[in-house]
Amino acid sequence: MTPNNPGLRKIPANGFTLVELMVVIFILGLLTTVVVINVLPSQDRAMVEKARADIATIGQALEMYRLDNLDYPSSSQGLSALVSPPQGMSTTSRYRRGGYIKKLPQDPWGQSYQYENPGREGSGFDLYSLGADGVPGGEDDNADIYAD
Repeated sequence: MTPNNPGLRKIPANGFTLVELMVVIFILGLLTTVVVINVLPSQDRAMVEKARADIATIGQALEMYRLDNLDYPSSSQGLSALVSPPQGMSTTSRYRRGGYIKKLPQDPWGQSYQYENPGREGSGFDLYSLGADGVPGGEDDNADIYAD
């Protein structure tokens, strides 16, 4: 009961005011911005590290192939020689049953890893990812990632 009108009760207001909602939306936007600024660079670094790990794994499979077959696969045979025996491989070869790797991974940007034999130095092989841009060369995230 109110003092001016003893028959009416004041009904409490339920809900939030526009100002309260705007403050909450502003705080959520601020938190989202801070998280995005801190997480996105970490994602880029993680993708580069995953590419390096994949290259190391494929490199080990290439070494096992070389130990069994006395040479690396040719550029024309490519990395698929690690999954299944290349065509024309002699029946006397020592190719491992089941291959050297179950499945060839894609790089973190959805491209195939590149393989060349002989490599840039003229011996061995080159195994690399073209980076985020998918074209040779580049800088930072777009730089090519080669096997060590």
